[in-house]
Amino acid sequence: MNFRECDLPGIGRKFVLQTRSGDKLAIIVHDDGRRELYHFEYDDPDQSISMVTLDDEEARYISAIIGGVTYKPRSLESIDVALDDLIIEWYRLEPGFSCVGRTIGELDIRARSGVTIIAVIEKNHTKHISPGPELKLPPECIIVAAGEREQHKQFRDILRNGCG
Repeated sequence: MNFRECDLPGIGRKFVLQTRSGDKLAIIVHDDGRRELYHFEYDDPDQSISMVTLDDEEARYISAIIGGVTYKPRSLESIDVALDDLIIEWYRLEPGFSCVGRTIGELDIRARSGVTIIAVIEKNHTKHISPGPELKLPPECIIVAAGEREQHKQFRDILRNGCG
């Protein structure tokens, strides 16, 4: 993957990505929040073949979809996203887990494990991005959490066994 970025004075910032599959994608982030996405010809990398304009809300929603926050493909459920020592994992809460129905604060997750909960997605697709300590963990929800490997082990234990 080849990646470049540059400032566009008076406009915003331009990001150009040459994918491993050979596609060239340019994203312009305007200072007013708009995003423009350009896709280019294989044979003529200067010729745009498609363009999409998104407002800020649309861009954030698309970003969450592509980033796997709203849905993680089943084939990737066992794969971690690792950034050096930081790992982002997805957990599905089974009905028998002791943490179900308890709040994040009651479980003292951050202090006990060091993991940060990025999002909780309920079975009915209600999303809680960066949830607070008052959020009760519903059964069969998906929890997206970031932390180091040892912290994730402690977090899994808290999910299964609650406060101890």
